[in-house]
Amino acid sequence: MKLTIKNIQGADAGELNLSFQPVEADKGNQAVHDVVVAYMAAQRSGTACTKTMGDVAGSGKKPWRQKGTGRARAGSFASPLWRGGGVVHGPKPRDFSKKVTKKTRQLALRKALTERLNAGEITIVDDIKLDSPKTKGFVRILNSLEVEGSTLLVTDNSNENLILASRNVESVELANPASLNTYQLLRCKNVLFTRAAMEALDQRLKTEESEKSE
Repeated sequence: MKLTIKNIQGADAGELNLSFQPVEADKGNQAVHDVVVAYMAAQRSGTACTKTMGDVAGSGKKPWRQKGTGRARAGSFASPLWRGGGVVHGPKPRDFSKKVTKKTRQLALRKALTERLNAGEITIVDDIKLDSPKTKGFVRILNSLEVEGSTLLVTDNSNENLILASRNVESVELANPASLNTYQLLRCKNVLFTRAAMEALDQRLKTEESEKSE
């Protein structure tokens, strides 16, 4: 798969050949769904907790005698019917995470990358170098590339000025090719790769494919 590389002025600056195996149009949809659902489920803290009758602080004494008062029978101050009492069938801490196999995660990432490349929604820049960590310089580059809206910028961690300059732009999310996942690749309107980052991701996908075939 050949991709056009641009410079920071938005002009063509060469081509890049990707060697990872693209996913066919009728494959991988279920894998993407499973991986995204699992990722979003894993973000849930699962810490909601309510008190049952046994957890509510208070006396175990019967509020009043069983008969003769004219009032309804009551056996506990912690009754769910009373204000401040226990909660019936309320939430308790739980783990929402879902298991997804390694092969499914790999297929989902390749499928997401294939679809976004085919749709022309990924821009590859030769390199993004900033002399200083100033946000206005980074915004100027985005304008030159005609990138508007939510943007995923995939680059390595060595570009410190870029990391500092981009973190003040609310619509921009940074990612690393070694840890890039399917959800990140799909959620933003624009995806911007540096050449080095795309080559690193391509090598990662090739390695995963070779391990799978062994």
